[in-house]
Amino acid sequence: MATHKIEKEDLKHYFDHFSSVMPTQLVEIEVAGLDIGDQIEAEWVPLTGISYDPKDDVIVTSLDDKLDHNIRKPKDIYVDEDDAGIHSIEVTCSEGHKHILKLRNPLELPPAK
Repeated sequence: MATHKIEKEDLKHYFDHFSSVMPTQLVEIEVAGLDIGDQIEAEWVPLTGISYDPKDDVIVTSLDDKLDHNIRKPKDIYVDEDDAGIHSIEVTCSEGHKHILKLRNPLELPPAK
């Protein structure tokens, strides 16, 4: 796996492309900071999209249960990916909190008999 930084001017294009080609993924979202500790915001729910709005300077993570996780004023964005796809996205916001999005494929059930 390789981790690389996504520059802010590339966020909109990167996440628009990711959302258009991403397979069905489950996401766990953890938010960590010295003032808040570690908190799980979402635990392995379907991810329906991720986008960046440069006007409002916010990353919006859309989840299947009709919730959004917003990351306002993202500062540093790192993506861990390889040929198999993206494994995690780590975003540090202006408040110094780390928003860690871990991705995985849903488990496939065996065919019904």
